[in-house]
Amino acid sequence: MAKKEKMVDLKPQVEKITEEELNELRGVVNNINTLQFEIGKIEAQKHQYLHNLANAGDAVTALQSKMEEKYGTFDIDLSDGSLKKKEDDK
Repeated sequence: MAKKEKMVDLKPQVEKITEEELNELRGVVNNINTLQFEIGKIEAQKHQYLHNLANAGDAVTALQSKMEEKYGTFDIDLSDGSLKKKEDDK
């Protein structure tokens, strides 16, 4: 049988990283945490805006129904409020 050679590790065993490396690592991790927090805030705002948009759409639908009862089916010019007969109703 062949003899197994002993491997000698010439690198010293280190138990801690340097203070400079630790500070650099902390800075990067803090930056990631801050970015994740900010993204979370933006996503919460986005959710609220989407909810508000849905409510606005519901309000438009309710107004359309109300005006259709009162005026019939017309297009309304938003610049001056004039009523125009819809093209498909001619």
